[in-house]
Amino acid sequence: MKQIKNWPNFLASRAVLSLIIVSCMATTCKKQSTPLPPTPPVTDSFAKGADVGWLTEMEAAGVKFYSTAGTQTECIALLKSLGMNSIRLRVWVNPAAGWNNAADVVTKAVRAKNMGMRVMIDFHYSDDWADPGKQTKPAAWAAQDFATMKTSLATHTTDVLNQLKTAGVTPEWVQVGNETNDGMLWPDGRASTNMTNFAQLVNAGYDAVKSVFPSAKVIVHLSNGYDNSLFRWMFDGLRTNAAKYDVIGMSLYPSWAGTGWAVANQNCLNNMNDMISRYNKEVMIVEVGMPWDNATECKNFLADIIAKGKSVANKKCLGVLYWEPQAYNNWKGYTLGAFYNNGKPSVALDAFK
Repeated sequence: MKQIKNWPNFLASRAVLSLIIVSCMATTCKKQSTPLPPTPPVTDSFAKGADVGWLTEMEAAGVKFYSTAGTQTECIALLKSLGMNSIRLRVWVNPAAGWNNAADVVTKAVRAKNMGMRVMIDFHYSDDWADPGKQTKPAAWAAQDFATMKTSLATHTTDVLNQLKTAGVTPEWVQVGNETNDGMLWPDGRASTNMTNFAQLVNAGYDAVKSVFPSAKVIVHLSNGYDNSLFRWMFDGLRTNAAKYDVIGMSLYPSWAGTGWAVANQNCLNNMNDMISRYNKEVMIVEVGMPWDNATECKNFLADIIAKGKSVANKKCLGVLYWEPQAYNNWKGYTLGAFYNNGKPSVALDAFK
């Protein structure tokens, strides 16, 4: 045992130390008797997700999906494991093969909801694809006058949304039209020839959405998110014609820009900031994609646009969603997915983690 040279001072120090220990123990016991409330989970309001409208059709054709380790995995669960939190689903009015009709959409939406994913519904108001090059009326609406067609649009919207509501799904966002660069339901709703009609169609969709889901955010969606002049033309016209919507949606495919992804992303950021300041609206990148066989560059593109979206002031950019990343092995001739041809996700999707 070590010899203590100054025994009185040692005893005094021990006494002080004992008081400190007793005090700390009392404080600890007191804290333990009144448990602290649990720490709330960290949440990220920024949507990171995917449009998977092909999913049920792919599954019916026998397509399988695999984790990077090679384990067969349900697709939405796989996307969630990669950092995604949102699923987007397109709706067609009366598609010939049935895929993307109301029943098919409800099936996929329930699966997404049960996986804890947020849901976006994308009304094309067509029996097939609607995009900048075609906005074809559903066959059942083709002979209707404009007033009747507005009613049909509203009825279709409320019908699909009520089916989702009955199934227990509450979409967070609803698009009224898909890539409506020149309006929808041509020729009546073609914006370049009748912006007033297009605005009325948007309002019919908006009112229908709010009648079923008042808190859902209504999106008007254009392609080419890097093209500020297109967006100013459209949203100036909609403002002049008193259109109602909550969010400006954008597609962003660098291969369309002809500038490379870095320039396209910067132009898209500039456009987002301009839309927010000019119209006092939120923005969202609802479609992105790059060639599947350029996965490293795609990862860089995605990481950059996600970072740029998150940099927008006051969280006014709501998120970034990949269009059909699970499409692989030249499914339907589509090559802008983000899975390898062995059914495993490519490194591109690491950007969502």
